[in-house]
Amino acid sequence: MFGRRTNQGYDGYPQQGRRGNLKITIIIGLVMAGFALFKYYSAEQVNPITGEKQHISISADQEIAIGLQSAPQMIQQYGGLYPDQKTQDLVKQVGQKLVQGTIAAKSEYPYEFYVLSDPNTVNAFALPGGQVFITTALLGRLENEAQLAGVLGHEIGHVIHRHGAERIAKMDLTEGLTGAAVIAAGDYQSAQFAQMVGNLINMKYGRDQELESDDFGVRLLIEAGYDPQALMGVMDILEQSSGGQTVPEFQSTHPSPENRREKIMEAIKKYNSGEGTH
Repeated sequence: MFGRRTNQGYDGYPQQGRRGNLKITIIIGLVMAGFALFKYYSAEQVNPITGEKQHISISADQEIAIGLQSAPQMIQQYGGLYPDQKTQDLVKQVGQKLVQGTIAAKSEYPYEFYVLSDPNTVNAFALPGGQVFITTALLGRLENEAQLAGVLGHEIGHVIHRHGAERIAKMDLTEGLTGAAVIAAGDYQSAQFAQMVGNLINMKYGRDQELESDDFGVRLLIEAGYDPQALMGVMDILEQSSGGQTVPEFQSTHPSPENRREKIMEAIKKYNSGEGTH
């Protein structure tokens, strides 16, 4: 023992006072955690296309506004818009075919499709509200129009399923719980642990979204008259461009290519048999 036991703590403060302060911080942390959970679970909306109940706190109009506001920054980040107008027109044509000739036509989002000039980053993504992008690095690796439709259909799936809005709500929940844990524990190490747990939760959430968008992309391809097997070729291209799976799936924001291929084949069988379209 390196100190003399008294009615005070070793730092000179009364032990009873320290225990009281600790109880207060724990109570505050629990209240904050409860508020974050209540806010998340009470914000529920029914997706008008899929019929799914989702925890979302923003409207479709707000999603559209977020996408439009974010688009210029994303375009700049990926080297600007690709200057060849024929290429831009082709991507827009395929994108609009997927929207106008499928269930996506019932969506209220104003879809726009763009090619980005980035020749190095193999990527495609969608912003909330219908802004869809593909880089020339990915576009140049695709072998046919059906594969392009597969990529764009997957991104439309993210928009239809409102994945951006879901992730905003999920991130708000994670931040609220992390803040509550920091206040309750009162130390940096606990804050780091809480943040790590939150990141793993959101990774799992992201992987589920990718599989959901693969499934919806298959549906759009079939409804628009494309061969859904083209998505299998896209998986090969993505795997080759990344050099193969480099981290365990539980540490990745995307499912493993093998898992995605399996789910895509299941979706092809499902939609070709007429299931999942009602």
